[in-house]
Amino acid sequence: MARIVGSIMSTHVPVILNAITRHEESEPYWKPFFDGYEDVHAWLDEVRPDVAVIVHNDHGMNFFLDKMPTFAVGCAPEYRHGDEGWGIPTVAPYPGDQDLSWHLVESLIADDFDVTTCQEMLVDHAVTNPMKLLWPDQERAVRIVPVTVNTVMFPYPSAKRCFALGEAIGRAVSSYRAEPELRVVMIGSGGLSHQLEGTRAGYINKAFDLDFVNSLTTDPTWVTQFSGEDLVKESGSQGVELLTWLTARAAILGAARQVAWNYHIPISNTAAGTLVLEPAA
Repeated sequence: MARIVGSIMSTHVPVILNAITRHEESEPYWKPFFDGYEDVHAWLDEVRPDVAVIVHNDHGMNFFLDKMPTFAVGCAPEYRHGDEGWGIPTVAPYPGDQDLSWHLVESLIADDFDVTTCQEMLVDHAVTNPMKLLWPDQERAVRIVPVTVNTVMFPYPSAKRCFALGEAIGRAVSSYRAEPELRVVMIGSGGLSHQLEGTRAGYINKAFDLDFVNSLTTDPTWVTQFSGEDLVKESGSQGVELLTWLTARAAILGAARQVAWNYHIPISNTAAGTLVLEPAA
């Protein structure tokens, strides 16, 4: 059998990996951000997941404006880090879990989600940054199953649809048969409020960020009241990445308990957040 041990939500700003490479974690600009991962590392040492299902958005590594699936699932044996052009050092390939990937695909399609199936998939900073932040030495790293959500081009999937996707992933994991038990951690990679272009470049909405994060434990469907246009207005054109957080939260079927939380602004004109939730029962 398999079970979801919890969900981790994490910012994935590209410059983070550069800061790690330059060993700047203790510098005043970065320390409040990196300190937020200490409790996360302690929790991971306790639950010791085997696989991470990483809900993220692709930044042109696999999909671009001419071809943009709403949802895609990686089914590859490994995932290589492509050159993004940010000057970010590339990392070693991540091992996949093909059996779980195909089970997710079959279960999601049976649940009426028309996902794009990717037997090859490159990964970018939306995967490499949370992996490096959560497993700094990589010795405890896990197999991964990437799930891509379109937060790049209108029309976005609705928050309601993303919540339903997360629930479907939760059901799929629960129905997976594995011996010994497979411990799965969900990762929501992206967010919180930020906008990188236009007249609102540098936009951050702390009040909305905090309302959204609080809702993930108290009322997880709260954000489903907002349309895609509303989410851009409230959180910025890139803040729509919060849909990945919502999807990862919804995979915890039922009530959730907050284990760790950190909020820091700004990191590269972005509201940076780190959140860990686990099943309340």
